[in-house]
Amino acid sequence: MNERVLEVDRVKNSPTTGNDKNALLGRLDGISRAALAPHLELVPFRNGDMIARAGDDADSICFPLTGIAAVLDSLEGDRRYAVALVGSEGFIGWHLLLGNRRWPHDVVMRAEHGMAMRLSAQALDEVMAEHPEIRTVLLRFVDVVMTQMARTIVSSLAHSIERRMARWILLYHDRVCDDDICMTHEEFRLMLGVRRSSVTDALHKLEEDEAIRSVRGRVIVRDRERLLRLAGDTYGFAEAEYRRLLGN
Repeated sequence: MNERVLEVDRVKNSPTTGNDKNALLGRLDGISRAALAPHLELVPFRNGDMIARAGDDADSICFPLTGIAAVLDSLEGDRRYAVALVGSEGFIGWHLLLGNRRWPHDVVMRAEHGMAMRLSAQALDEVMAEHPEIRTVLLRFVDVVMTQMARTIVSSLAHSIERRMARWILLYHDRVCDDDICMTHEEFRLMLGVRRSSVTDALHKLEEDEAIRSVRGRVIVRDRERLLRLAGDTYGFAEAEYRRLLGN
């Protein structure tokens, strides 16, 4: 049987529901969760799968249960850069709440094979009309994502490659269940906007600080506290806003 089918069956048969696996859904009250439940569809993604393409019509939002949804912006010449990451703490497709029915960015599954709960735009509109608390919770997360994006911009302008790399590793580490993380040189290039040789040099410096160990296509977090010190103020503000607006 197909590996993805097996994973869908495993999650469907699990006593833990999608509401429990996605923190944002879990923050809704019981009535709101019950209203959404019949409209949520479980969908699998492989690491590297395209979840959405910029310019395509947007007919749904997704609440990740596992894996990382990397949000990428594009320039001419097929140059793409990572601008945000979303895991089981949130959702993707926030532009629908802002009146935009097209995907403004590419969204790609990263780090591991992932699962998500998909909700159609029509069902979203209908349920939010009956349960306005859902819109409030989702918009609070939109504010957090905007804060994360703003810190990405500022960090790219003001901080060293090593400091920015430490931040991106922490963002991945927050959203996966293991210290051993699939992170390739190509992903770092998208996140840092530098050449592969600069990625290699920065990885070596983080290894020298004993914060990580780098092996082919993977980064192993050895000391998260060292990573936090290396990242400095590039990391933590958006995370604190999430706790303030949505709780731990």
